[in-house]
Amino acid sequence: MDAKARPAAVLEGGEALDALIAALASEGRAVLGPVARDGAIVLDKISHADDLPRGWVDEQSAGHYRLRREGEAYFGATLGPQGWKRVLHPPRQSLWKTTGEGAQTEIVPTPPDFTPRALIGVRACELAAIAVQDRVFTEGPYADPHYAARRDGLFIVAVNCTRAAETCFCVSMGTGPRARTGFDLALTELDDGRFLAEAGSDAGQALLDRLETGPADEATRAEAEAAIARAARQSRSIDTRGLPELLKSVPDHPRWSEVAGRCLNCANCTLVCPTCFCTTVEEASALDGPETERVRRWDSCFTTDFSHIHGGAVRKGAKARYRQWMTHKLATWVDQFGTSGCVGCGRCISWCPAGIDITEEAAAIRSEGGHDADSRS
Repeated sequence: MDAKARPAAVLEGGEALDALIAALASEGRAVLGPVARDGAIVLDKISHADDLPRGWVDEQSAGHYRLRREGEAYFGATLGPQGWKRVLHPPRQSLWKTTGEGAQTEIVPTPPDFTPRALIGVRACELAAIAVQDRVFTEGPYADPHYAARRDGLFIVAVNCTRAAETCFCVSMGTGPRARTGFDLALTELDDGRFLAEAGSDAGQALLDRLETGPADEATRAEAEAAIARAARQSRSIDTRGLPELLKSVPDHPRWSEVAGRCLNCANCTLVCPTCFCTTVEEASALDGPETERVRRWDSCFTTDFSHIHGGAVRKGAKARYRQWMTHKLATWVDQFGTSGCVGCGRCISWCPAGIDITEEAAAIRSEGGHDADSRS
């Protein structure tokens, strides 16, 4: 059922958030949300509203991220370096271990983690990213049991954005700033500390019915709409019209060489991206015994080893790697999964130490012409 078909309600400030968190925890869920730590907004377990980053906002631009104190909003800061991907698709996942020795050796698969979880503070772009990951990991003939187990029964409390970072461009990607689907509850934080709450599922409505709420009148709804509209005024955008076809048609575009001159191949963009899913597997032997373990961990198309085959790396230079990443993200991802791999969160812009801006690169390729010689460098 669509959230608009259910009546909205008003939650009164921090006490209401405490009640929401307590209600989720009473269902046996691990409750996770944003917290301010080590100069950034990160994701961790929370037990009450005071754990949330109240009074913090973020400053973001190309290659720049800072937190500063401003106001009293619980969700004033937008996005930190960590996405919810790390909860559903962890950076390190054990696949199996061996026990015993010699003829007694046995391979024991790592059981999926069915811990029930609730996520609080999921932004609209992150909901879109989770939907992308769902297609990658659960659709098709080879579903990932570890992702599916973590995803099963997940309760999502979305937060509609009421401010945008300078690096946000979700509007042009059609993913925000309002949460429209994929959530159980959606909150819009108002300037007076109240929250407009909307249920997006039967489970969300059932939880909302357990909380102390007030009615949402037209003035409150209008205030929420105006707050979301503020976040929709974004300085960055990507013109997606015909973009997949364009990117696939210009493998020799001179812009690839220009961006390669700045790219450090550090893989920051792929590590902070909420949709990148590349991994590798490695095996390790215990130092104190015969046990071995196979582990899947995040990898990146920006590393030399990622494309290494018997004859060496397929993509040897920064030019080929950046072209692969951006073309896959904005073009061939559509061929694979029917949607763009970019949700407009802007993390790759903020956390690139060289300040490379994917919106700038897309605009340059659209506007500039010409070709250069070596498309495999």
